[in-house]
Amino acid sequence: MEYSFDFSVIADNFGLLLSGAWLTLKMSLLAIAFGLIIGVIGSLFRTSGNPLLNGIALAYVEVIRNTPYLIQLFFIFFGLPSLGLTLSAEQAAILSLAINFGAYSTEIVRAGVESISKGQIEAGLAIGFKKLAVFRHIVIPPALANVYPALIGQVILAVLFTSVVSQIAAEDLTYAGNYLNSRTFRSFEIYFTIALMYLAIVWIVKALAYLIELRFFEFAKYRK
Repeated sequence: MEYSFDFSVIADNFGLLLSGAWLTLKMSLLAIAFGLIIGVIGSLFRTSGNPLLNGIALAYVEVIRNTPYLIQLFFIFFGLPSLGLTLSAEQAAILSLAINFGAYSTEIVRAGVESISKGQIEAGLAIGFKKLAVFRHIVIPPALANVYPALIGQVILAVLFTSVVSQIAAEDLTYAGNYLNSRTFRSFEIYFTIALMYLAIVWIVKALAYLIELRFFEFAKYRK
């Protein structure tokens, strides 16, 4: 049985796919931004030397890293309304992605923080910097630079995780593809195109990451 390829379905509905791709990119960037903030704060807790703060951050990391992302997504979208907090599908997707990315970035950033010599920290304190200022100006920039490749790897995974949020009817790229497939049954053409569009989204995110690397980290300066 020969299969007759028909990519006209893509051309006729490209606007729908493009809309889904834009939402995927938007959710990815917002989740990564919020997740990185969580990760920096979490790494501060993990390296604070305070047993309570360290315990809170460690519990958060262990719970998130050892439960399926889909369950986390369902808990936020379907579970939180029972407590009176109702979020839209897009809001739930961004929040769950940020929380998930935050747990992984906490440990990545923590590794970077621990790679900074105590001498640098002591020097900052000696010239009158407060502990928080030392962390912000002396520790975090080189710490992030040291773990930047690992962090970008996790960023890419976060982008790909967005394909799951179609399960709560967030109208991302996968949702658009599934909807189009249910109407046209051109599975090969649709999912082949979606794969290429995800690849393009990842390239966009990697390009942005490279620009950030050049602008903020002076990467080569910190690498060994």
